[in-house]
Amino acid sequence: MEQADNWAAGTTILVVLAHPDDPEFFLGGTIARWTSAGFTVKYGLLTKGERGISPEFPDSQELACVRKVEQTEAARVLGVHELYFLDYPDGYLVPSLDIRREVTRLIRKAKPDIVVSCDPQNYFVHETYLNHPDHRAAGQLVVDAVFPAVSNPSFFPELTEEGYPAVKVSELWLSLPAQANVVLDVSEYWQQRAQALLQHKSQIGDPERFLAHLEERRLDNSGPDDRYVERFRRIIFRK
Repeated sequence: MEQADNWAAGTTILVVLAHPDDPEFFLGGTIARWTSAGFTVKYGLLTKGERGISPEFPDSQELACVRKVEQTEAARVLGVHELYFLDYPDGYLVPSLDIRREVTRLIRKAKPDIVVSCDPQNYFVHETYLNHPDHRAAGQLVVDAVFPAVSNPSFFPELTEEGYPAVKVSELWLSLPAQANVVLDVSEYWQQRAQALLQHKSQIGDPERFLAHLEERRLDNSGPDDRYVERFRRIIFRK
């Protein structure tokens, strides 16, 4: 059976999420899989995560700078090619029309074939975690930008005047899905994902304890034969 991500050489993927470390936590194994396959992966982070509580960095602006560096290093570990930071306030992200315009600009600028975000419908992750409102807002912003604004020049015509004309996106992938229709085996990229997450030093606490916790979550999220998988909702747009 053909793999869901068996795309042509030269495919570009844009991952748009709320916070530094979201890409690595949500789909780090998949990102490593994609860059290893030769695809170009870019990140768009809507905030710098300045409210990601860290006792060592009580100053939010200092933490924002630290987290930007951490995200850059984590992206390097995974082979990501380019990062964009939009710098909206962490914790207060809402799916407003103004931010939708900026996300539309970002997507048109990056010209991706595939756009990835997170599922705005998923309020609950597993049985012990409420999905952060910024995560859901980011997903809603991306969904609403991809259709219809990104490919329709009559939406935000000022962007065309600025040099960002409409572009076509082939697929939208949503991580943390309420209902998955794609499951990728990323077992061989588990260690690479873990190394990328270790770059987020301000967020993970003691590295050994973090890795032990990560291993517990791996087992919880494993597929048959103890294979580590990441799940998505995939939408393929008509040509």
